[in-house]
Amino acid sequence: MIIFETYILRRVFQMFLTALLPVLGIIWTTQALQRINLVTDTGQSIGAFLQLATLILPTIIPLVLPFALVIGITQTLTTMNNDSELTVIEAAGGSRSIVVRPIMMLSVALGLFSFAVDNVAEPVVRQAARQMIATANADLLSSVVQENTFRKIADGLYVQVASRRNNGVLGGIFVADSRNPGYELIYYAREGAVDEKSSALVMRDGEVHRKLPDGGVSIIKFDSYAFDLTDLTKMAGAATIRAQDRSLAYLLAPDVTEENYKKNPGTYEAELHRRFTEWTFPILFGLIALVVSSDARSHREARMHPMVRALLITLLLRWATFYAANNAEDSRMFIPLMYIIPLATAFITIRQLAGNRRLALPINWNDRLKDGLDRLRSLRQPKPTGGGGTP
Repeated sequence: MIIFETYILRRVFQMFLTALLPVLGIIWTTQALQRINLVTDTGQSIGAFLQLATLILPTIIPLVLPFALVIGITQTLTTMNNDSELTVIEAAGGSRSIVVRPIMMLSVALGLFSFAVDNVAEPVVRQAARQMIATANADLLSSVVQENTFRKIADGLYVQVASRRNNGVLGGIFVADSRNPGYELIYYAREGAVDEKSSALVMRDGEVHRKLPDGGVSIIKFDSYAFDLTDLTKMAGAATIRAQDRSLAYLLAPDVTEENYKKNPGTYEAELHRRFTEWTFPILFGLIALVVSSDARSHREARMHPMVRALLITLLLRWATFYAANNAEDSRMFIPLMYIIPLATAFITIRQLAGNRRLALPINWNDRLKDGLDRLRSLRQPKPTGGGGTP
């Protein structure tokens, strides 16, 4: 029996990787392309973009992994059933545990791997990615401003330069500042540069226009003017660390004096319980896939493909847990639901497997479904046209 179990485990794992890698690559590409503005808007190198894209990878693995496992299990067992391999195992006196044991071993191993990624690797890379983006934004004026292009530095603050010269000198500077609702400021300067500490934009030989709400405009010419950037660089350089970015140890004992915790204490508690429940998805999805596809059936039997049924059930389960976790941020009443859903799913699936029961619709539902399909087929069939005969 060890030979059979090893054979099943190898086939399921190969199919799991076949499903995981392409889907993971597609999702990773779409997520990475959403951050391409790190290169286009902040003047960073392609190496910085690739580094950020690599940091995204651990954040999507726990999401894709359970569904890839469902595809690997159902596709493998369906193929084995169509090749009569499951029938041969059953006819030879083999129990259902020959199929269940290797798949559950793989599911538990992937669940532990998901727990490690979710609680160890993901918080680290999330914080690194946020700090990387914040650092890039802090260098915005000194590295991003492009020639003859308006750049939004902050809400109500825009900068344009006509040329970039050697030693960081900017020519033809235009700055529009409408952050203060009491007046608007427009700066023109022949040239200027950002100082070494990125704390000020020093403009030379220019003028500033001040426009009041009543329409009055005052113009002041200057030989040298320093536009303060301290608040902008501090704000851009400080990474905002959210509950999803925190380690498990921090979530168990959060700093109640932290500003973000004061604003959203519920998100930290909800995130903690999410970490304790979502790592079980590979195990739950593996149980669902086994209930749907581990029994030997005739391939001539009319039924929905096991992969489709399993994916529909797991998508419903994933939506329910996501709904509970999302609402737990605002109401603690949803926290018990985050545990009830996976526990109830595990109880039902284990009961089905232990009793060697098939997952099937009730007889009356099945009859109604068949009647509906028959009516649909009759409607799709072309009606016979009457031929004209001779009288």
